[in-house]
Amino acid sequence: MQAAPIPDFDAERLAALRAMLILDTPPEERFDKVVRFAAEEFDMPIALLTLVDHNRQWFKARVGLDVCETGRDVSFCGHAILQQDIFVIPDARADLRFADNPLVTAAPNVIFYAGAPLHAPSGHAIGTLCLIDHRPRVLDTTELAILSTLRDLLQAELTGESADA
Repeated sequence: MQAAPIPDFDAERLAALRAMLILDTPPEERFDKVVRFAAEEFDMPIALLTLVDHNRQWFKARVGLDVCETGRDVSFCGHAILQQDIFVIPDARADLRFADNPLVTAAPNVIFYAGAPLHAPSGHAIGTLCLIDHRPRVLDTTELAILSTLRDLLQAELTGESADA
């Protein structure tokens, strides 16, 4: 397993996340409904709005997962926030970065992962809208566009900006 590298700018990224005052806040319908819609639209057993903190990824909204956080060291989202675009792993069992990850080899059995990075007003990636399945999958161009649009909606809610901006 390869933990996601910690970028040189992580202190600034974490400051941007903390400035949003959203970590460890109660569930909010405005986030929950987008995550529920994503799970239904893509027929995914798990969909999450994650925020990547110093040592953990915390779930602001979740469908199909009972825990509210996992370690950053085993997170797929830690990798996703380092990408410019949607990060897709069609079959984690076939990817050397994830094949022996405990999130793959045991519950919640992450096989497919797609994570769309969410950005703070500063531009730093602070988390993801992610989709998880227990079987291999691919997303076509239309599905990637829908995931991107849902990410934009969540980002607008997080930042208080227009989704058209």
